[in-house]
Amino acid sequence: MPGDVPFAHRAQAARRLAERLCDYRGTDPLVLAIPRGAAPMGRIIADALQADLDVLLVRKLGAPGNPEWAVGAVDENGIMHVADHALLAGADRSYLRHERVRQLERIREQRRLYGHGRAPIDPRGRVVIVVDDGLATGQTMVAALAAVRRQGPARVVCAVPVAAREALARVRTLADEVICLHAPEHFDGVGQFYLRFGQVTDEEVIDALR
Repeated sequence: MPGDVPFAHRAQAARRLAERLCDYRGTDPLVLAIPRGAAPMGRIIADALQADLDVLLVRKLGAPGNPEWAVGAVDENGIMHVADHALLAGADRSYLRHERVRQLERIREQRRLYGHGRAPIDPRGRVVIVVDDGLATGQTMVAALAAVRRQGPARVVCAVPVAAREALARVRTLADEVICLHAPEHFDGVGQFYLRFGQVTDEEVIDALR
């Protein structure tokens, strides 16, 4: 692949993850995708594993002046996870409080848009596979795994194509199993490991959930 980029696109990465997850086929697993990027990937994985698919709504808390740099994350219940570096990034309590409110509003919009009035699928007692298209800081996945764990699943699996090594260390404490296809020594951003990494639209998420 040109430039040794490990993935052509999200679909290829999802198929490779599905191969690694094949032992869960037939166990009635639940795949939870973090929108928007992971939703089409979740569809591919769920189909391969004969699994149910739903979205897990968590949102990154972006740093002041640099919204792509996560200083934490918030889940659908409003529970906030704050990174150790948040204050150094300029995210004091007042900033985090306002950012939490802003991201919760987006989560509620997503639930209305993606849910079509139905309740989220209950993960209690099931093998739950949480999927994202990559981990930079890992803050969003930390919030996602913690949210799932509180609901009493039988097993929690974190599945990502690529992750920074520091992010992997953060999520390993919250998952029973972590599957990561590529953990490079140098990591600038998730998109650098895909040849094509276009934005996933809300319409694509809705299609994946149908």
